[in-house]
Amino acid sequence: MQPANAMMKLGAFWYPTGYHIAAWRHPDVPANAGVNIDHCMAFARQAEQAAFDFIFLADSLAVKGDDWETLSKGAHRYVGQFEPLTLLSALSAVTTRIGLVASATTTYNSPYTLARQFASLAHLSRGRAGWNLITSQNPFEAGNYGLEHHPDHADRYQRAEEFCDVVKGLWHSWDASAFCYDKQNGQFFDVAGLHILNHQGDHFRVKGPLNVPPCPGGDPVIVQAGASDAGRRLAARTSEVIFSAQHDFSSAHAFYQDIHDRAAQLGRPAPKIMTGLFPFVGQSVQEAEEKRARLQALIDDNVGLSLLQVQLGGVDLTACAMDAPLPPLPAGNASQSRRQLLLELAEREGYTLRQLCQHVAGARGHWQLVGTASDIADEMEYWFRQRATDGFNIMAPWLPGGFDDFTRWVVPELRRRGLFRERYTGTTLREHLA
Repeated sequence: MQPANAMMKLGAFWYPTGYHIAAWRHPDVPANAGVNIDHCMAFARQAEQAAFDFIFLADSLAVKGDDWETLSKGAHRYVGQFEPLTLLSALSAVTTRIGLVASATTTYNSPYTLARQFASLAHLSRGRAGWNLITSQNPFEAGNYGLEHHPDHADRYQRAEEFCDVVKGLWHSWDASAFCYDKQNGQFFDVAGLHILNHQGDHFRVKGPLNVPPCPGGDPVIVQAGASDAGRRLAARTSEVIFSAQHDFSSAHAFYQDIHDRAAQLGRPAPKIMTGLFPFVGQSVQEAEEKRARLQALIDDNVGLSLLQVQLGGVDLTACAMDAPLPPLPAGNASQSRRQLLLELAEREGYTLRQLCQHVAGARGHWQLVGTASDIADEMEYWFRQRATDGFNIMAPWLPGGFDDFTRWVVPELRRRGLFRERYTGTTLREHLA
């Protein structure tokens, strides 16, 4: 059980039109949301007004797929939207408290560049930056970086571990007091407070130091989302927050315990576990179901099938019967944890291929709740109290309406139960997560 006075953590997952694949077709959603800065700022301010711990931006360095006809129907897999660090830098200027977390891959980035970017965001936001450390799942990214083939899963994680070590080392290039700015004596920084990294590893050679002063409020918070064995190992060793995708309580509880055990073996504090939650909120169950049905009706069949194929590792399902169970699948090189979650879901629920497409096109593999604020708070409270999670990353189905519903109805219910803060008590992301 969680301590009686423990407060759950809440993240606001940002996908410009909302997390549902057909959200852009909703009449109340600006279709150009991905490059609509006013829309982005309104979301950030709303999440901050509700005292969310952070905004969470996913990312990919390529369009997910090359079926352009299907993509043109709205399978908007990172098409037509801002680069996340650029966006968060802008949002840092119109917010004062909420954490700002962006995904950045270790597969196609340089550790020095990434360390510098997140350190800069930490200064711009006065200590509110977070790095969602990902290893690229999208094989289409390889062609944008001069490679014919996407690196293997195991190789991506080996590179990620060293990448993270280099970034952390660069963030510690300077003592907290190294930049003395002593005008009278003409000394900009104290050489004794400088630490040259001189990293020599299997994947990287990085001299350093980082040319950005120490980050206010400590290093940017490291978030991780892998749930394969390699992903769990990396998360337990490096991260402070884990974004998980669990569908049922028993799996979530087992995942929570496994991460805590791994962290304890490494002598580290356990990361906060944040479960992805895809909620449809109504003042009645019927109203919530109607909101879900409205979006589900907007899904193009080809878009749903195309998205499922990507999430299962690029398999070709076009010749399969849509109203039959999912056939046996060959091994893939994409996210192993997401693939396994979907296969387990299909077996547990007895889904046909069509039904699985419909589910993925909606929640995209995350936990879906449909009901009143009280119904949804009941489930959230049970998972939290029973130590299956430390909080939730709220993936509003459409924006702004789906997030409006959650902040208007569910957040007050959580506060009434003593599960979520009334207001911020700190100013940095680390203080929010403490």
